[in-house]
Amino acid sequence: MLQELSIKNFAIIERLDVVFKNGMTVLTGETGAGKSIIIDAVGLLAGGRGSANFVRTGTDKAVIQGSFIFPSGGTTYQVLDELGIDHDDGNVILQREIHRNGRNTCRVNGMLVNTNTLKHIGETAVDIHGQNEHQELMQPEKHLGMLDEFSADKVHDLKAQYQTTYQQYTQLRDTLENKRANEKEWAQRLDMLKFQVNEIESAQLQPGEEDDLIAERDRLDNFQKINDALQRTQLILTGEDSTPGVNDQISSAMQAMQAIADFDPAFKQIAGGLESAYYALSDAVGDVSSQLDMLEWDEGRLDEIERRLEVINQLKRKYGDSEGQVLKYFDQISEELKQMQSTDETADDLETQVANQQSTLLKLGEKLSKARKQAAQELEQAIHGELADLYMDKTVFAVHFTRSKTQPLLSTGLDHVEFYLRTNPGEAMRPLAKIASGGELSRIMLALKTIFSESQGVTSIIFDEVDTGVSGRVAQAIAEKISGIARESQVLCITHLPQVAAMADHHYFISKKIVGDRTETHLTRLNEQDRVSEIARMSAGTQVTKLALEHAKELLGLAEKAKIKVKQKK
Repeated sequence: MLQELSIKNFAIIERLDVVFKNGMTVLTGETGAGKSIIIDAVGLLAGGRGSANFVRTGTDKAVIQGSFIFPSGGTTYQVLDELGIDHDDGNVILQREIHRNGRNTCRVNGMLVNTNTLKHIGETAVDIHGQNEHQELMQPEKHLGMLDEFSADKVHDLKAQYQTTYQQYTQLRDTLENKRANEKEWAQRLDMLKFQVNEIESAQLQPGEEDDLIAERDRLDNFQKINDALQRTQLILTGEDSTPGVNDQISSAMQAMQAIADFDPAFKQIAGGLESAYYALSDAVGDVSSQLDMLEWDEGRLDEIERRLEVINQLKRKYGDSEGQVLKYFDQISEELKQMQSTDETADDLETQVANQQSTLLKLGEKLSKARKQAAQELEQAIHGELADLYMDKTVFAVHFTRSKTQPLLSTGLDHVEFYLRTNPGEAMRPLAKIASGGELSRIMLALKTIFSESQGVTSIIFDEVDTGVSGRVAQAIAEKISGIARESQVLCITHLPQVAAMADHHYFISKKIVGDRTETHLTRLNEQDRVSEIARMSAGTQVTKLALEHAKELLGLAEKAKIKVKQKK
């Protein structure tokens, strides 16, 4: 449920903080006072579309924050777990900032999220039903989803199994159709892949091979220069005939200094340096000698390297800028070739596979259809019960199933579903979207909300003037219906009807005032005496008479009795 709501610099609201409780809360006030603006703010917390137009004139950003708490194991907590968002204390804080430049900043328990993630979380927490929400009923393509929502426990597993099988079926079918439509292109692609795989595979290319070959080629190309340098270095270090080399001379110097090293630390340091130089030069003599022993001119090897480098360059010109890219391309085309060859090998059996998968899908579809039709009967009965409470007892509601002859297998199942309605005895059943009036749609949607409130898991339901256009006993019936929903979920309701306001557990009055040259919205929680005055105003209009006050008291008294009846019914 929504515990606290804080709004700052949003539309005509400069600052508003309100604490909400469980049960049914109504918000009343004169037209234009900002009632719907509060609902808009909650809608933005639930991931609704934001706009810079929401930012209060003269400010840089609007800030909305809501604190929620949900039943243990609730859907919202499951979603938060999937997203890795902490909620150890059970409290969930949704925050949204809308900046003047249109930028949105969204946070959930302090973690930055995008608007899609906020919407994913928000739709598990808040269900907003406004005057235009009944437009869902006017869209037949939404009716199947509403039926499945009602019967989730009965159809969920079957639907998931059907959709998985449908994906497998469409993949097989598309492969078969693609092969039939592109036999020539398929064969050409297959031949090209075979050639390319064979060419790269035959080359036996190794990572880093080109660098090693270039280094070896450079040594062979500069053989004479390398040999001369090594010979001269060896001569200098080791000497020739009776002429001592550098290393021998260093050795003599080292011995001379070692003889006097004990007379002065400086002499000892010099002796140490000469010793290090001597051993370093000795290592160098050994390395030069080894290099001379290994040095060998092989003209045939040089030709072999040049040919190999040309092979590598040809592969790079065709398949990539480096050995790594060539080998990566090889892996890709090898996998594609494997799949194509596998398809070729099973081509004769592919039609049989498609037919078998189609048969399996049809059987699953029939099971799903049967489960949906059973659920439809239950929904029809439940709707009729709710509509009777809303003085539509003569109305017949039906779930109409049809199938397409041209497209028998759909991703959703075998059936098209549409809600049908008959509002008066003797008339034919017709599509609800074509014949229902605004008032009828509102009551049907309210009936659906009543039925779904126990199964949806949403803990806060908001009704934004869904009672517009009704009065009298229908208004009272709607009030009792909303009160019934509030027994299962927290309900926030904006209303102009005194009957609905009287049924509330908590009542807030919204007003606007001119402060300086600016309009500000204020929210006041009403006590019992104030409620009498407000309900009298709602009944009588601008002039509240003694009779209107008496009527308001009577209405509140009747509402208390009606709430007891609602609780007993639940």
